Amino acid sequence: MTEHAAPSANYGAEAEILKLARVLGVEPARLTYLARVDADDLQAFREQVTDTLFDANAAALQRMALAARVVPVGVLAKIAEKVFGPLLCARIAGLVDVARGVDVAKRLSTRFLADVAAELDPRRASAIISRIPLDTVLAVAGELARKEDWITLGRFVGHLPDPTVRRALEQIDDPALLRIAFVLDDKRRIDHVVGLLPAHRLGRLVTAASADEDLWTPALDLLTHLGEARRATLKPMLSGLPGGFRERVQATIK
Repeated sequence: MTEHAAPSANYGAEAEILKLARVLGVEPARLTYLARVDADDLQAFREQVTDTLFDANAAALQRMALAARVVPVGVLAKIAEKVFGPLLCARIAGLVDVARGVDVAKRLSTRFLADVAAELDPRRASAIISRIPLDTVLAVAGELARKEDWITLGRFVGHLPDPTVRRALEQIDDPALLRIAFVLDDKRRIDHVVGLLPAHRLGRLVTAASADEDLWTPALDLLTHLGEARRATLKPMLSGLPGGFRERVQATIK
């Protein structure tokens, strides 16, 4: 990550490279040649790669999903965790009945659900994700935060109801929230998500970034996606920021 990037830097491409590297199972440094590619094109490519991976062996996965309909939920949950494993469960999740998928998820351990979440394509299981009980979501979010899996957390924000997102964000500290926002799948939601936070927390996020140069890029990227009204609330605190960071923030929110 380029911590000292100017406000004109291609933040979107930088975030997409991190997510594409996760999908491909490579180090982000191997994809730096894509840094000048439009972020929307990188996202489209990442989604194409994801679709290719998830559609492989589609017929066999569909048969497994059909067979899962007749297995008692308690037994199916044990099979999922002890036999299928996270990757296979993630591939099947979008093919099972929503109510049944939710019932199974409620019986799985938090650690296993976090592992499944890391392999899941939320677009294919959005109906299940949005119906997972709040306590389960909070537990999984806590586990993912413990593992510093910001990419997985960022992919799920757009698939959860606002009250659940609000509660989840309460247990995530400011540096972590900046890192999650940086890899959010739909950056158009950033202003909305910030609106779910207590009014004072936006200032706290900027203060947290000012104390850690590794957070400058995530913070500046977040500011580029805020509406004018929220940007304006930050102007009174500019004088308290360190010089280099202050200049970049000022150029971003002007």
